Amino acid sequence: MSDALQQACQIREMCLEDVSRVILIEREIFLFPWTEMNFADSVKAGYHCRVLEQNDVLIGYGIMMMGPGEAHILTIGISAQWQHQGWGGKLLQYFIDLAKQQEAVSVLLDVRESNIGAASLYRRLGFKQIAVRKGYYPAMCGREDALVMRLEL
Repeated sequence: MSDALQQACQIREMCLEDVSRVILIEREIFLFPWTEMNFADSVKAGYHCRVLEQNDVLIGYGIMMMGPGEAHILTIGISAQWQHQGWGGKLLQYFIDLAKQQEAVSVLLDVRESNIGAASLYRRLGFKQIAVRKGYYPAMCGREDALVMRLEL
């Protein structure tokens, strides 16, 4: 990713007015997307909800919840046309840094077993698989396992 592109991008707090744009990306990239209410509730609950923009174009989003000493990334997504360009890693690193600022000792996330690209990105950033949640996600033919991954900070 060029320096010019990085400088033109901004990560900021998600507000309720962003949810209609966020849900478009969510529906584009996930077969079983969150609902608008899921996103609105996360914003209202005070979770760390962020959007990634470049020149007012929404590229991606993420939501992280804090617990005692631990951060949990609930969702993270990059629009299909912006994937494989480093934006997912940039947004994930933002959340890792935010977790450190919040004095978390680890960051947790779940990923579909079939989402090899995302799991690979998480491993490159230091996440380790610690468990499997059997049948956690809905799938076209029943249920799919989730890999539970943790990054020690």
